[in-house]
Amino acid sequence: MEFEIFGKYPALRCKLDRGDVVVTSSGNMSWMTQGLELETSSRGGLFKGFARAITGEGMFQNTYRAVSNQQEIVFAASLPGEIVHIVMNGQVVMAQKSAFLASTEHVDFEVALTKKFSAGLIGGEGFVLQQFSGKGDLFLEADGSLVDYQLSHGEILLVDQGHVFMFDESITYSIETVKGLKNVLFGGEGAFLVKLVGPGKVTLQTMPISTLASQIVPYVPSEG
Repeated sequence: MEFEIFGKYPALRCKLDRGDVVVTSSGNMSWMTQGLELETSSRGGLFKGFARAITGEGMFQNTYRAVSNQQEIVFAASLPGEIVHIVMNGQVVMAQKSAFLASTEHVDFEVALTKKFSAGLIGGEGFVLQQFSGKGDLFLEADGSLVDYQLSHGEILLVDQGHVFMFDESITYSIETVKGLKNVLFGGEGAFLVKLVGPGKVTLQTMPISTLASQIVPYVPSEG
């Protein structure tokens, strides 16, 4: 399979020959040529399907298989940001719950929870992560621009939950409560932060959807 990422508001164009396969979540396909067959399934059984639904991806995934050469399928990003290509070669990648855009068929998609489930649950958006493994091409979408940090052993980064995009499996993560009632009530930063502990690579995003939504809501007309 060949591919390119293009556009100011990015999209992923995949070019498939006969027998090539690309997998995506239901609703992600933007346009395609006619020589592709669609199969919808829970990929891995109902349990994995239910687990994926927790991340907002839905229970089912769509598999597109080329039945002739030189076929094209395009997946557009849902928000202004970046599309990231990762070559999976047996490593494990942790990503935000809405990151998955598409992959080849031998990339595995699972759900990961914080070690302290109750803390993650209270923390809201940060307690559910998408976990990827296997081999092949993986495409993730990020909100806004991206910045990388390479943490050394024991080095700590505290991050607002919505800004966590992706990190290595070697990174230890948990939900931390902001200290001090006054800080929580008047600091404007929220009550919870994600604590990321090295060693490993962390990738952060600059414009999480939660921040974008909070800026738009005051301009949405309401009844009365």
